[in-house]
Amino acid sequence: MKLFFGEILPEVKINGEEQTHISKVLRMREGEEIFVTDGKGNLAKGNLVFEGKKVSLNAKVIQENLPDFSPKLHIAIAPTKNIDRIEFFLEKATEMGISEVTLIQTEKTERKILNIDKLRKQSIAASKQSLRFHFPVVNELVKFSDFIKTLDPQTTFVAHCNENLERIDIKEITPEKNITFLIGPEGDFSDKEIQLLAERGIKAVSLGSQRLRTETAGVFVAAWNYFKMM
Repeated sequence: MKLFFGEILPEVKINGEEQTHISKVLRMREGEEIFVTDGKGNLAKGNLVFEGKKVSLNAKVIQENLPDFSPKLHIAIAPTKNIDRIEFFLEKATEMGISEVTLIQTEKTERKILNIDKLRKQSIAASKQSLRFHFPVVNELVKFSDFIKTLDPQTTFVAHCNENLERIDIKEITPEKNITFLIGPEGDFSDKEIQLLAERGIKAVSLGSQRLRTETAGVFVAAWNYFKMM
């Protein structure tokens, strides 16, 4: 399946950058069969049409409201100082069906500026590569104190490294329809932040005996949820 990004409803339109990629990079030819998704669960199948620099699709079949992954996983993760690491996490988590990512600014977060548009494009690329028709939501960087106000303690968990505090094993969790995991920065959440989460009734989780890097912990949780989907 050759999958590209665009609009489906009310009519099929191939994204502008995708048009350039089709004609200039892939050098595809008129009449070749491709698929176009809007990342919202809709999919069109048809043949390429070239009109000058414009590339369009002669849609033969349109499928609407294709099923999404369940349970839905939302990971709130502190961006790493080395942006390559968070990009790696986002790519792999997208491939494993994560539904939403929020970048959180904690007390120990060193990176304060992010190119969200670039991250979203990388998520789209990973979605196409893994043949996803529902793209994950990638949210703007938000302060930890603001983000935790929105959380439902019944479906939210935090992974931290403080062995002196009570933590449940991730294997004990049965995913609900929607579940949120918080992953801390290099250096972990501060004691104050962990206390704030505990006061809101959010359970702490252990990811095993090894100390994992931020992006590794994020990928681990995404893989854990992916296994539950199978």
